[in-house]
Amino acid sequence: MDVGMTTAAGLALGVATAAAISDSRRGEIPNWLTLPPIVLGPFAYGAVFGIEYAAHSLGAACLSALIPYLLFRRGGMGGGDVKLFGALGALTGFDLMVGLEIQLAAFIIAMGLSFASLAWQGALLRTLANAVVQGLNPVLPKKHRRRASQALSAPIRMGAPILVATGIFSTPHLLRAWSEL
Repeated sequence: MDVGMTTAAGLALGVATAAAISDSRRGEIPNWLTLPPIVLGPFAYGAVFGIEYAAHSLGAACLSALIPYLLFRRGGMGGGDVKLFGALGALTGFDLMVGLEIQLAAFIIAMGLSFASLAWQGALLRTLANAVVQGLNPVLPKKHRRRASQALSAPIRMGAPILVATGIFSTPHLLRAWSEL
């Protein structure tokens, strides 16, 4: 299984690298990059390791894409990012949680980059105040609600944070394989 995990980690890192390059250059992650791993990942796991790992891969793809899909439906994330998370889940399906760990790490990295960018622009405190207003409005009485400013929101390209997060989780497997050569 170590060879399988190393191969999966290498493939995931390769897909994430290509996606980050495409996202930084064109602002999109192409279907030809994300759909083959989603479809072929479970079949490859099934052929090599058996039906249990095929089910793991399929389950990991679905779990990894669930929250990004909900964000996509609300206009908070692009469709390419959703498919990329699904592809990474399918590729790292040897463990159901790795795709979710990559997702969480990518969101934390993107949040840190956003905070740094907003601080550099001098808009961090206004944006955080705007977020508090948006968060509290649903629970406040109507007479105390304030209108949140839409000018303090901006899209984030997730390709690079996803690449860094994938690298964090792929590197131990790749280094272990490298040291055993």
